[in-house]
Amino acid sequence: MGVNGSVLAIDAGNSKTDVALIGADGTVLSTARGGGFQPPVVGVGTAVDVLGSAVERALASAGVDAGSVAHVSACLANADLPVEEEQLTEALRARGWGRTVVVRNDTFAILRAGADEPRGVAVVCGAGINCVGMVPDGRTARFPAIGRISGDWGGGSGLSEEAMWFASRGEDGRGEPTELARALPAHFGLGSMYALIEALHLGRIAQERRHELSPVLFTTAAAGDTVARALVDRLAEEVVALASVALSRLGLLDEVVPVVLGGSVLAARHPQLDTRIGELLAVRAPKAVVRVVKESPVLGAGLLGLDHLGAAPDVHARLRAQYV
Repeated sequence: MGVNGSVLAIDAGNSKTDVALIGADGTVLSTARGGGFQPPVVGVGTAVDVLGSAVERALASAGVDAGSVAHVSACLANADLPVEEEQLTEALRARGWGRTVVVRNDTFAILRAGADEPRGVAVVCGAGINCVGMVPDGRTARFPAIGRISGDWGGGSGLSEEAMWFASRGEDGRGEPTELARALPAHFGLGSMYALIEALHLGRIAQERRHELSPVLFTTAAAGDTVARALVDRLAEEVVALASVALSRLGLLDEVVPVVLGGSVLAARHPQLDTRIGELLAVRAPKAVVRVVKESPVLGAGLLGLDHLGAAPDVHARLRAQYV
């Protein structure tokens, strides 16, 4: 393989795509960034075209032909079910970017970036919430993670909706009084929940901006609001429920094993959330070691690619050193 490229690593989220071309010795030969990967919105073909733009720039930058790449390791948002992974694998294989292709959900990239080997569990809490686990023999644990219909609760969008629900009821008297009833509309320069509800309903505030209320919830909780604090505690319970079930499925509950936390909500290191996750996990999986991942997820995609090729430990170490 030489400098022709060993692994084409792709980490594609809803908002951006990162690509890294990795040589056989673990050296990063080139990188590129592209747009978000949203096949449910634009269709598989168009979504893969977005990946293709970044991939082609990475290959051209390194002077590498696609046919010379040994393996494509793609960790993709919206690859939530095995049938979706199979569909996307076929779509990427058809592009001829590498001789072999493996597609995984993007949560696996975060897990592998935060673990020293392909062994452990990751919980990601960004716009939504997801959890995966894996062990070196190839077994995995995962959840559908497609929203409320698959039993999910949490994530920035879910937290914002819950905060709105409690704030609305707190203002009109159906629920417990809460500072959220003032803080949420104040974020948009409004004086009441009624005004915020009206603005969202009539489109004066874009629905997409609701995610901005998640940090307001944490700020309000940190100031001592009972309702807000209860929501933060509930999120901690969800994170630990996901992690402990995944650990149990893989037979890791009683072993020293990493539980990797990622995504914007968990990476923000909210003290109440961090503390409560630690307390609950100590009961459910006392030997688990919590780590908040800081490395780029494309590192995880690259390491998974090297795992697939059976690369030596020093090759893994060389790649990781370039992202630390």
